Amino acid sequence: MKKILIVEDDPAIAKIESDFLKAHGYEVVAVEDGIEGKQEALSGVYDLVLLDLMLPGMDGIEVCRQVRDEIDIPILMVTAKSDDVDKIMGLGFGADDYISKPFSPTELVARVKANLAQYERMASKAQTGQSDEIVSGRIRLNTKSHRVFVGDEEVEFKNKEYELLHFLIIHPEMVFTREHLYEAIWGQDSFGDSRTVSVHVNRIRMKVESDPADPQHIQTVWGAGYRYMP
Repeated sequence: MKKILIVEDDPAIAKIESDFLKAHGYEVVAVEDGIEGKQEALSGVYDLVLLDLMLPGMDGIEVCRQVRDEIDIPILMVTAKSDDVDKIMGLGFGADDYISKPFSPTELVARVKANLAQYERMASKAQTGQSDEIVSGRIRLNTKSHRVFVGDEEVEFKNKEYELLHFLIIHPEMVFTREHLYEAIWGQDSFGDSRTVSVHVNRIRMKVESDPADPQHIQTVWGAGYRYMP
């Protein structure tokens, strides 16, 4: 049974989230403030964190940043704000995905399921098979350990950043829409916002491009999507 941590200061919302996740077979613990949420998340007993953006004690972005610095588990950010800056900030500090209030319980469960499945696929890949490398210019990916090197320097990649870079590299010069990439990386059954892809592309560019403002590898094809150029 997967164990989910809910960090939400609105008891009514926390109860809805908890009830539907429990109904789908998840074990759930809910806390109401950011400091306790961080401590619980770092206990290492949870498979996914459902993290509200606005929290007493410590906001969701800071909780996300501190948790991500210590452990690697799926973090799904929940925001009531329509401003995309909040969503982008959350993803920039290591969140894997976000969901906006109000949301349907069915969407919530689907997003939780998709993010857990993605982590399980990554763990399985990391534990099986022979060590292998993909080299494209100065970029080198180890497909067993999911380590990324730019030149001689290792660069830290979060799980979906790695998956997205890997997908693009193994399909050089092919153009993919944001929607296609979202389905490929986050799962076909995900209820998601393809703008998440743009956020992750920007984060990858900051790590692999000599000039992220003028990317040579991960290029935007205006009106169509993204492509990787070796």
